Amino acid sequence: MPYNRAMSHLDILLPFGLPPPELARDLLRDLNPPALATLMTRAKTGQHRREFDDFARALPHEMWLASQFSLPAFAAATPDQDRQNSPALACAAMRALGLRVDEGVWFILHPAHIHIARDHLVLTDIRQIGLSEADSRELFDAAAPLFAEVGRALVYGNANTWFLRADDWLGLLSSTPDAACGHNIDIWMPKGNGDQAWRKLQNEVQMLWFAHPLNQRREMQGLQTVNSLWLWGGAAALPPPPGQRDVFNLPDGFNGLSQYAKTAHADAGIANVIAIKPEHGLLTLDQLIQPALTGEWSSWLQQLQTLENTCFAPLLQAMQQRQLDSLSLIVTDNAHMLEFTATRLSLKKFWLKPTLTKLLP
Repeated sequence: MPYNRAMSHLDILLPFGLPPPELARDLLRDLNPPALATLMTRAKTGQHRREFDDFARALPHEMWLASQFSLPAFAAATPDQDRQNSPALACAAMRALGLRVDEGVWFILHPAHIHIARDHLVLTDIRQIGLSEADSRELFDAAAPLFAEVGRALVYGNANTWFLRADDWLGLLSSTPDAACGHNIDIWMPKGNGDQAWRKLQNEVQMLWFAHPLNQRREMQGLQTVNSLWLWGGAAALPPPPGQRDVFNLPDGFNGLSQYAKTAHADAGIANVIAIKPEHGLLTLDQLIQPALTGEWSSWLQQLQTLENTCFAPLLQAMQQRQLDSLSLIVTDNAHMLEFTATRLSLKKFWLKPTLTKLLP
């Protein structure tokens, strides 16, 4: 009787693997990732570059990631709200942090720094805040009475993530912090049911924190002040459905999606991913997000070269040694997405010289 083993496939999401068009040729000239180039050049499929709205409320990789799970949709005010809104992640994020959520509509809140530009306000990368648990608790305790005064439940998750209950804000459109990062926040501010109530509450928190002793200490230490809150991810409390995928290394802010997975692994090395032989796996490589959002392109190059050595070279070898049957690379920037699918058979196209030209606009 012939032996039929289960086929193994891995989707690899590489956010901001597409370099910015104006720098693409110079950046790719300084790269030497033969394994990544081989996987792209000898892919069976993958030529179409999909474009997204420059003002979308979630980045392409965030929209793609949310689409891979049976994520309950946030109550829609318009038929196309799911396209316009940030992923409905608040309740999943709460459960991931050990918080019980059985009812209501919840939003994610991040302590944030908003930079005052010449004629507008800019949200900076929330990863750069670097709040300790003690400092975050201090700000949370200061802000909590403002929420209590208007009958809003405020719940502490961890130093970077809090939660707000607002059952009457169904239909409120919000944006992920990475989508808004570095831009005029007016475009990405919440809109719809509850937007004025949120702006009023946000302004009161900002005024309270402006002269808070913690921010005075941070200024003296040369650190960013925590001068605002960013709201997104509105979700109604619904139980997660059974998961179908094996998931590895979900990015910050999307950890809650582990509840919608068949199995979920955090901080999994490539050797472990290959050893598990996922039938339909999903691996996120998020190391390029921060340098891309902050324009640190030398760091972007270093991170991509590291990924070549630690991820793409072992994955290529695994395919060549029949440990993995196929993989898809989903590569994005802030407004585009490119997908390649390579199989063990397609890798035999030895006459195709490995190149990264498919990453060029």
